[in-house]
Amino acid sequence: MSEFRKLKTGIFIPPHHPIDEDPTLCMERDLELTEWAEHLGYDEVWYGEHHSGGYELIGSPELFIATAAARTKRIKLGTGVVSLPYHNPFMVAQRFVQLDHLTRGRAMLGCGPGLLILDAMMLGVPPKKSRERMEESLDIILRLLAGETVNHESEWITLRDARLHLLPYTRPRPHVAVASAVTPNGAYLAGRYGLGMLCVTASLFAGYDVLGVNWDVACKTAAEYGRTMDRQDLRVVTQIHLAETREEAINNCKWGFDKYQDYMAALYPDGGRLGKGGLEEVMSRDMIVIGTPDDAIEFLEKYWEKTGGFGTLLMFGINWARFEATKRSYELFARYVRPKFEGRMWERQESLDYMRANAEDYGSQRIQAAKETVEKRFSNVVPRGATRPPV
Repeated sequence: MSEFRKLKTGIFIPPHHPIDEDPTLCMERDLELTEWAEHLGYDEVWYGEHHSGGYELIGSPELFIATAAARTKRIKLGTGVVSLPYHNPFMVAQRFVQLDHLTRGRAMLGCGPGLLILDAMMLGVPPKKSRERMEESLDIILRLLAGETVNHESEWITLRDARLHLLPYTRPRPHVAVASAVTPNGAYLAGRYGLGMLCVTASLFAGYDVLGVNWDVACKTAAEYGRTMDRQDLRVVTQIHLAETREEAINNCKWGFDKYQDYMAALYPDGGRLGKGGLEEVMSRDMIVIGTPDDAIEFLEKYWEKTGGFGTLLMFGINWARFEATKRSYELFARYVRPKFEGRMWERQESLDYMRANAEDYGSQRIQAAKETVEKRFSNVVPRGATRPPV
C-alpha cells in the first residue's frame, strides 16, 4: 500500500489587491473566496494585517474573521498575522477571546512582528525593536489566555493587575501560531512556548532555504523547555496556480504578475522577494508551481522531502490570476492534488486494476451464468400449438 499522509490545506490572504480595483469589491471577493474554500473542503483561511502601501487592504484581521465567520460554518479562520508591536497585548488577548467564543473555537491567533516598515514608522515603532516587542507581547498574551493576572511595566506596555474577565472558549488554549520567515526568531518562540509555526516565506528566496534550519531551531528550543514540536503544527505558505494545461496556468498568472512585481519593488527596491525577473524566470527556481495538478503533486513531493513533512499547506492569495481562474485553481487542487498526495486514491486504483486484470475470467463467468439462466428458464416453456401432457 502507498504511504498515507494527512495534509490540511488552506489559503493565506495578505491580501494583494492592485490599486486599479475597487477596494470594497476586493474585500468582498476575499470573503467569497473564503466561502468557496469551505465549499471545497479546505481547512483554514488566514488574513493579514497591513496599514500602508495601498495593496494589502485588511487593517484588522479580527474584524475580517468576524465577518467571514458569519458566512461560514466549518472552516477555521486565522490572523495572518496580528502585528504585536502595534497593539497593547491585553487588547489583543481580549479581542481574540471574543472571536474564540463567537466562532465556537474556529479562530486561530497568528502573531508576528509586522512586515511593512512604513506601518511601524507611522506608529513610532523602531523597526530594530519589532521582534523584541513581539516576544514581550506574546509572553503576556499567552499568560492572559491561561487566566493569569499580569503586572508589567516597560517602555511601551503598562499593565496593572490585568486579567481577562472572560476566558477562551477553547480549552486549554486556542490555537496560536507565530510567523517564521528568514530569521530564526519565530522558530525560537514556537519552540519555547509550544506554538504552531507559520512559514510565510516558504517559497520566496531565503525563506525556502531556511525551512529545515528554522524547524531544527524550534525543535531544539522546545527540548530545552521540556516540549516536543509536532509537524502537524507546521504550516508552509507557497504560491500554487493550476489549470488544465501548463500554458493556460502561465497565461492566467501573467494577468496580475507584473502588478504584483511593481508592488514588491516598492517594498524591496533590490528586486523584491521574487527578484526582478519575469514569471518564467521565477518559475525556473522551482519554489512555486504554476501548471497542472500533476505538476502540483510533483512539487509537493519535493516540499515534503525537504521539510520532512508538514501539517498544513497554505496557498498564497496574491491575485496573479483573475477571480474565476483562481477559484478554478483551488477546485483543481481539491479534486485532484490533495487526495492523490494523501494516498486516498490507492484503494480505488487497486480495485480498478484488479478488475481489469481479471476481466476476461470474470467476463466468461458472467456469460456462462447468463447462458445457464436462459436455459433454465426456457427449458419448461411449451412451444406454441403444442399441448401439455396430462399430469
